[in-house]
Amino acid sequence: MTIRGARLNTYLFLLLGIALGSGCQSDKNQKKAPKKGYNLLRLHIEVNPDGADKSTLVSVGRHASFPVNITTAAFVDEGHLTKVSLFEDAVGGFKIMLQLNRQGAWLLEQYTVSNKGRRIVVSAELEGLRWVAAPLITKRITDGIFTFTPDATREESEKLVLGLNHTIKKLRSRNTFNDPEP
Repeated sequence: MTIRGARLNTYLFLLLGIALGSGCQSDKNQKKAPKKGYNLLRLHIEVNPDGADKSTLVSVGRHASFPVNITTAAFVDEGHLTKVSLFEDAVGGFKIMLQLNRQGAWLLEQYTVSNKGRRIVVSAELEGLRWVAAPLITKRITDGIFTFTPDATREESEKLVLGLNHTIKKLRSRNTFNDPEP
């Protein structure tokens, strides 16, 4: 049984061309991060109003908004993120999933343990800075993954995910002491 060199090279070049062609195709389909905005996300904890400068009253949501008193300082910000994803939920809507680095996971666990029954209020920069979600803390979150349904359109949410992932890459390239990628 003999294999001709020319035939083998032809098949090899065809396979190589297909592999390179499909790689270029996926790059064309990827969306780019927005040039402006969509790169901030902060998590605040609900607190009792105390009259001090450390808390403030915010209105969460656009249409059916409700007031929540929160700490002015965020306990998690975009510097604690390692990955942001948008995915479909079981009822046909969508959710945003935040994967946090080690420090962010510790903070999330600490705040969910000590504030059960309160809300984590999410602010994000979309067209402007908005309070987009306030899920109730029902259990301890130990895996560093925080999921919420934003009060935003799908297009705004997709832009936010792209913008945050772009910000994560920029922050990771500047930081020499970062966590390994998941």
